[in-house]
Amino acid sequence: MEAHIIVAELFGAIAVVFNFIGYRQQDINRYRLISAIALAAVSTHFFMLGALAAGIGTALASVRNVIAMYYRGNAILALFVVLNIAFFAFEWGYLDSPWIIIIAYSSSLIFTVGTIVFTEAAQVRRWFILAEALGLIYAVLVGSIFGTIFNITNLSSIFYVLYKERRGKSKD
Repeated sequence: MEAHIIVAELFGAIAVVFNFIGYRQQDINRYRLISAIALAAVSTHFFMLGALAAGIGTALASVRNVIAMYYRGNAILALFVVLNIAFFAFEWGYLDSPWIIIIAYSSSLIFTVGTIVFTEAAQVRRWFILAEALGLIYAVLVGSIFGTIFNITNLSSIFYVLYKERRGKSKD
C-alpha cells in the first residue's frame, strides 16, 4: 500500500474515533464541535484519496458545524446549500466528475439542513440515518476503507442511541 494511502486511512481512523464520541453527546453544540473535528479529518482522508465530492462536502460540513454552534438562521442555511450546489455544479459541469458525486452531495445537503435547522440531538440522529447511508454507498464506490468504517460506525452509533432512548422512554 502506498504511503499516501496509509496516511489517508490514518485520517479516516481519526475521524471514526471522533465521530463515535460525537454521536454520543447529548448537548447539540458539543456534538457539533466534536463532529467538526471528525469531519475535518475525514475531509482530509477523502481529498488524499482523490474523492473530491466527499472531500468538499465534509470540509463544508466541518466549517458549517462550527458556525452552527453560534448561528443557525436561514441566511446560514442558504449559504451552505448554495455552496454545496455550486461545488456540485463545478464538479459535474467543469471537472466532468462521475455520477456518484450526486450521492455525496445529496448526503452533504441532508447534513447541512439537519445541522442548521434541528436543535435537538435526537432529531439530528434520525435524519442523519439517510445521510450516513448515502455516505456509506459513496465510500464503498470510491474504495475508502475508513470512509466505509466511518459511515458504518456512525449508523451503528445512531441506531444504538435511538434504541437506548426508546428503551428508556418505554420504562417511564
